Amino acid sequence: MYHPDLIRHPDSCPALVLNADYTPLSYYPLSVWPWQTAIKALFLDRVDVVSYYEREVRSPSARLKLPSVIALKQYVKPSNFPAFTRFNLFLRDKFTCQYCGSPRDLTFDHVIPRAQGGRTTWENVATACAPCNLKKGGRTPQQAAMPLHLPPIRPTSWQLQEHGRRFPPGHLHETWHDWLYWDVELEA
Repeated sequence: MYHPDLIRHPDSCPALVLNADYTPLSYYPLSVWPWQTAIKALFLDRVDVVSYYEREVRSPSARLKLPSVIALKQYVKPSNFPAFTRFNLFLRDKFTCQYCGSPRDLTFDHVIPRAQGGRTTWENVATACAPCNLKKGGRTPQQAAMPLHLPPIRPTSWQLQEHGRRFPPGHLHETWHDWLYWDVELEA
């Protein structure tokens, strides 16, 4: 019987990683491991397999279906606050310029410019498109008459996870849907 998974290259078969409570470790970026890491964790008895791809890998003496969803055996406590990275900053600001709302040509802007003593922190950096960043220059939003849509804050990991649900990854294997969207409100 033909199944689309059978022709997939193993490298295109990542495993969705769930915590020991069967919730995703992360929504955005989505918690996935390459198939090799998932197989290694399986053999080291660190994960339980929840679901498989139809795709197999073979050795001279064994055949093994690739796991599509795995759950850690040990619970990993999520961090309360995410790392301050460019990606997380864009996610906090929902991938839009905080001055004009454009989703294009994004960079980041120091609300209080470094030349005026501003630091590179969650509370002083906002997502900006390149034209707005150039227009604002080395001035504060007040000096440039460019108000921010939202004041910059240090987000919690929960807030970033909520924002991440609005930006689903390009590919979701059908075995992942029940684990990613189990808490979404059902339609009537």
